[in-house]
Amino acid sequence: MYTIHFKFEERGLQPLTVSNIAPGQSILEVALENNIHLHHNCGMVCACSTCHLYLEKGDDFVEELSDREEDFIDRARNPKLNSRLGCQCVLNEGSGTIEVTIPDQSQIHGE
Repeated sequence: MYTIHFKFEERGLQPLTVSNIAPGQSILEVALENNIHLHHNCGMVCACSTCHLYLEKGDDFVEELSDREEDFIDRARNPKLNSRLGCQCVLNEGSGTIEVTIPDQSQIHGE
């Protein structure tokens, strides 16, 4: 089972921790199931960059970055070396602690 610590760049949003997460889910799915807002315009099929996040810790616990995902990250706002798409960060078998930062989405109006 996993624990994910969510931090937010947007002002006024407090960090949240979600525990007892089973493998096989994406970070985007975990966020949505726990009422954590994370844009996802394409419906979780790696066809946009709206679920962009920063994977601060735990990259060994999720599927590797694909070429397709990397192409869409290049289109995201303020991409960094640890940028990932939440829909593509599927939790591997096992357990651990993951830390993510969700960029400020208040200025995003869709793609």
